[in-house]
Amino acid sequence: MTSIRGIALGLAAAIIALAPGLSQARSLEEIKQSGTLRVAVAMGVPLFAFADKTMQPTGSDVETAKKIAEDLGVKLQLVEITNAARVPTIQTGKADILVANLGITDERKKAVDFTVPYATLNIIVAGTGSEAIGDYAALAGKRIGVTRATVNDQLVTQNAPNAQVVRFEDDATLITAVTSGQVNLVSTQSAVLSAMNERKGGDPLEVKFVQRELNLGIALPKGEETLREWLNTWIRENAANGKLNALFKSFHNRDLPADLTERG
Repeated sequence: MTSIRGIALGLAAAIIALAPGLSQARSLEEIKQSGTLRVAVAMGVPLFAFADKTMQPTGSDVETAKKIAEDLGVKLQLVEITNAARVPTIQTGKADILVANLGITDERKKAVDFTVPYATLNIIVAGTGSEAIGDYAALAGKRIGVTRATVNDQLVTQNAPNAQVVRFEDDATLITAVTSGQVNLVSTQSAVLSAMNERKGGDPLEVKFVQRELNLGIALPKGEETLREWLNTWIRENAANGKLNALFKSFHNRDLPADLTERG
């Protein structure tokens, strides 16, 4: 005889399976059969993912996503998210892959899988000329802006426990905070710093010290090895033929490291 508890569990499972809005990871074959690749990108990040003059998404991450979908032979569906939503978006299956300037770290590897690096960025502390900052110790008692749930946030929190960390939801909000005078000391990346100074005008922020050079990987759900291998092959081939470097340089005005794909 079926127990009441067993019936309840069965009904709960059915409700979860049928609930609208719930997503799940898709294999490489399922993506091909659907004809669409869902790629999450963190919009509002200068040079990586932003809106152009016609309000269309562009940037090195967006164009990389377009090229991946094209070479896979499917249509691209951009899933626009914030920095803080990058890992959760992949964990919950709301996107097939994520191309969103996400640094490869041991902590993140516990939650998602990564490809070999496809790009890099420098994490820096920057401030006005009057700020005498040369290391983490000098941040004690200082008010410093960061973008929430980034490696920048993690590094400052761990290495400058006495700093007054002010967290913003995305890079666009952090840029606004700087240009409006809310903060004049930040932990960010070089591309974002350039955008800050373009909008800020006088008294530009300058690099105080480099915190880390970060390798960026394409993130995907745990266990999708066939999809990861396809992406790894794509990255290695396009790094070798120069197409990946040319795409990146067209936005960032610098070359990718020669040993990029050997770092992962």
